[in-house]
Amino acid sequence: MTSNENMEKVIDENQQGNTLTLESNDSNNRKLYIESYGCQMNFSDSEIVASILAKEGFNTTKNLEEADLVLVNTCSIREKAELTVRKRLEKFNAVKKTNPGMKVGVLGCMAERLKNKFLEEEKIVDMVVGPDAYKDLPNLIKEIDEGRNAVNVILSKDETYGDVAPVRLNSNGVSAFVSITRGCDNMCTFCVVPFTRGRERSRNPQSILEEVNDLWDKGFKEITLLGQNVDSYLWYGGGLKKDFEKASDMQKATSVNFAKLLELVARAQPKMRIRFSTSNPQDMTLDVIEAMAAHENICNYIHLPVQSGSNRILKAMNRLHSREEYFELIDNIRKIIPDCAISQDMITGFPTETEEDHQDTLSLMEYVKYDFGFMFAYSERPGTMAARKLYDDVPEKIKKRRLSEIIDFQQRHSLYRTQQHLGKIEEVLIEGPSKKSDTHWKGRNSQNTVVVFPKKNYKVGEFVNVKINECTSATLIGEAIEHSKNN
Repeated sequence: MTSNENMEKVIDENQQGNTLTLESNDSNNRKLYIESYGCQMNFSDSEIVASILAKEGFNTTKNLEEADLVLVNTCSIREKAELTVRKRLEKFNAVKKTNPGMKVGVLGCMAERLKNKFLEEEKIVDMVVGPDAYKDLPNLIKEIDEGRNAVNVILSKDETYGDVAPVRLNSNGVSAFVSITRGCDNMCTFCVVPFTRGRERSRNPQSILEEVNDLWDKGFKEITLLGQNVDSYLWYGGGLKKDFEKASDMQKATSVNFAKLLELVARAQPKMRIRFSTSNPQDMTLDVIEAMAAHENICNYIHLPVQSGSNRILKAMNRLHSREEYFELIDNIRKIIPDCAISQDMITGFPTETEEDHQDTLSLMEYVKYDFGFMFAYSERPGTMAARKLYDDVPEKIKKRRLSEIIDFQQRHSLYRTQQHLGKIEEVLIEGPSKKSDTHWKGRNSQNTVVVFPKKNYKVGEFVNVKINECTSATLIGEAIEHSKNN
């Protein structure tokens, strides 16, 4: 999650590609170049891919021109994301002319959505691999090494990578992702995730705790528990969440839900910061909020996508919560965790959206006053219920105007929220140098807001108490006064 003074940049943040590298193994003799786009889950998956391929003789590289294998981990959530990938494939094609031995593979949601069609549309592509098929990469690479195209887009009924230890690509050594669930059962009409990532299934809590403990032993100070819908986490011995009712009485009695998992992780490493993403309002229960309040090391921040403030549009989106239920959840969060930061995802211009619907969204934003958010104009995604059943009838000009108004509201609310921190002393985890000043550190507080302060004698990975003296709509500016007791 990023903070940006220019909220239009925030809109594009999920579409930025990151080139990922890890420490080389001298015994490996092939070069892997991998780019990731979209959600945090894709970046986590790329770490799994690099781990699998490291055992197959690949070291990662930042130099595209020297790569033997180029992989792009794709996002399908919006049309712009897919267009970005196709532009990158043009760049790869130009490089391949000077490096004809280079192979190109497409991973992730776009691969799952298009399947074999990708090979027909993009002649440069040698390999198409869906999100649940990365363990098959060694076999698929043998196929393309022998001159044949390779495809595996089979979705799994189990958490696929619980036994794979991810490498930490381009890591700052401070923060890491830990995947806990895969897939989604909610079937929002605008969303491709259930089709590209399959049904919900959860990871064995013991393997999660082992990964968290390993990260702490390696010096990491913060983790983010990841899933398309973390609140749906439910471990009862394996299998799809939808099959839980068929489980035995013993399995049900010993099952672990998300609130219990949060408590297990918090107690396992009481000095490690814990975040999670993403939550769905219809699935977030009071016991999750109470678990956050009970453990100091669980950060006071919730990403809580709402998508619209209109009950009519929420119903058309198949969001299984109403405006009023969302307000009730917000009120409970504010009551139990008064200083909890809340961020949003918002879609404007959904089919049939009227000006009254738009005003409902603005009034919801005024009620909540989100700390920050990700805002988008509706983009029809092939294969979704909205694409099949609803006509995209809101003109682009109106979408852009409504989006601009939503961004303006968010900028104002973001400034309001950062101003609440002025004069306070807050614990900040140092992540690295400020992008704008070599003499300043950058870190985040519990509420996930970026904090910048002079370096002095502090180091990356340390918890520091910082007095907040100034702010913008996205950044807190202060001065460190002492180390935190959590070091």
